[in-house]
Amino acid sequence: MPQAVRDEEPDNARIVLGLLQSVERDGAQSQRKLASDLGIALGLVNAYLKRCVKKGLLKIGQAPARRYAYYLTPNGFAEKSRLTVEYLTSSFSFFRRAREDCATVLKAAHARGWTRVALAGVSDLAEIATICALEQGITIVAVVDAAAAQEKFVGAPVVRSLAAVADGFDALVVTDLQTTRESLRAIISQIDAERVLVPALLGIRLNRTAESAA
Repeated sequence: MPQAVRDEEPDNARIVLGLLQSVERDGAQSQRKLASDLGIALGLVNAYLKRCVKKGLLKIGQAPARRYAYYLTPNGFAEKSRLTVEYLTSSFSFFRRAREDCATVLKAAHARGWTRVALAGVSDLAEIATICALEQGITIVAVVDAAAAQEKFVGAPVVRSLAAVADGFDALVVTDLQTTRESLRAIISQIDAERVLVPALLGIRLNRTAESAA
């Protein structure tokens, strides 16, 4: 078996998995359709297809209208299965860790009498935090995210700024997975750092004395 895609970064592995799954469903679909389904640039699809062919994961055949069709090789099926298991394993691992960390910070909030909590960032972590909040008897009053398009997230209103949280909040849990440090710096420039809670999995230590993120 040729060397599989073992050294892919997480996002690259996600693209490869999506590509192999799409080709398995319909290998004759256009590269433009693949790009649309995967949410990546057309040129990137072409590059990934070539890489997968070179690695022996895909083979090329003829399709009508002078188009090419791609087919999974036995190695391609094996790699798709491996990446699927890896993705599910990492997803379950993330859920477990996120649930533990959110439960910890929300339990600490409840112990201090903080029952109205806002979240900073629409994300999978915010969804998990909402579940944990129910278990702790805490109300998620809003999710603050300036870039979010939706008006609601898991039943809570989505607002664009801390000032827009109706009736205020006792504490805020950082749930931004994309621009975590930037969001945290903006937050602690507006509210007391003692009211900011950061799940451990984000890997950021909040220096409350200096009110800065390390």
